[in-house]
Amino acid sequence: METDRSRYIKCVKRIVVKVGSGVLTEDNGLNLRNVRSIAGQICKLIQQGIEVLLVSSGAVASGVKKIGLQRLPDERPKRQAASAVGQAGLILEYEKAFSRYQKKVAQILLTSDDLSNRKRYLNARNTLYTLLSWKIVPIINENDTISVEEIKFGDNDNLAALITLLMDADLLIILTDIDGLYDQNPRIHSEARLIPAVAKITKEIESIAGRIPGALGTGGMLSKIEAAKKMSSAGIPMVIANGKTSDILIDLMSGKESGTFFIPKDIKLNSRKSWIAFQMKPKGIIHIDDGAATAVTKRGKSLLPSGIVGVDGEFQEGAPVIFSKDGKILGRGLVNYCAFDIRKIMGLNSNQIRERLGQKPYDEVIHRDNLVITTD
Repeated sequence: METDRSRYIKCVKRIVVKVGSGVLTEDNGLNLRNVRSIAGQICKLIQQGIEVLLVSSGAVASGVKKIGLQRLPDERPKRQAASAVGQAGLILEYEKAFSRYQKKVAQILLTSDDLSNRKRYLNARNTLYTLLSWKIVPIINENDTISVEEIKFGDNDNLAALITLLMDADLLIILTDIDGLYDQNPRIHSEARLIPAVAKITKEIESIAGRIPGALGTGGMLSKIEAAKKMSSAGIPMVIANGKTSDILIDLMSGKESGTFFIPKDIKLNSRKSWIAFQMKPKGIIHIDDGAATAVTKRGKSLLPSGIVGVDGEFQEGAPVIFSKDGKILGRGLVNYCAFDIRKIMGLNSNQIRERLGQKPYDEVIHRDNLVITTD
């Protein structure tokens, strides 16, 4: 009998691989053995007909060690300067490692602004599709040198999840310096047990992950769970595994049950709905009643004004918003009316919109085609 993992893996044609700082760096800088190992494995997968996009951490950690600093600086300009130094060395080593297999690489540096803006989102996707068609390996990182808090992805686990959605990839593999998600921190508890599969991300899973920090990177295990939540909601499987294990990518893609496998929802979101759900920055919140919640989450209906009980924020027509019931976020969508008008028509039937506003361009506040459920 096939496991869930093998059922998903055999259908994979395009993957995103994220490699953490703990895999790529060591005391004296970059861990060249691991860089070369990852490059060699990716090239083998490409030879098997699998398209691979690489999201790589390691620039800041590498820069700190290359400059000779004792620790990661607290000041943002110094962290960004360290990233600039480290990124140059990181991409150079990747270029040399992939050239051993006659493969070219391309450096892609992004901020979250690039993916929340629809035009830039499409430009990034088209560029990445072109690189894949040319058989060039895209190596993606956050543009730490210019990123500020408002336009940061937060960590490369989140960036990898968004790239997976951007490119309609079939699988996200996150390589870290431990074997996967454990029931407690394996670095300090020898009796910690690996969790081989996660069917649903519960509060307990989040609590366990929160107690397992990252060794060098900023993410830790909790950021990987946040990435897994996005993947699960979008219908895409994810694996957390040890990037220091020999041939880990080859093993995973051959169906070997290494690491922790996150089982996704049955329905995979298309690229546009993924963009609405995870890459747009919400401008407000629409509060809905029980009837509307059931209609949109269980019956696949549009959100009508009759089910709206409150509006937070000021936003224009076409803006992305969150909709929630009793404080629980149910999903996101693009509104057909501005906040001012929604407050006027909330609680009304659609046939009353014209009387209240003097016009009725839409029956729905959020059409089902522009609405995504993000909760179980």
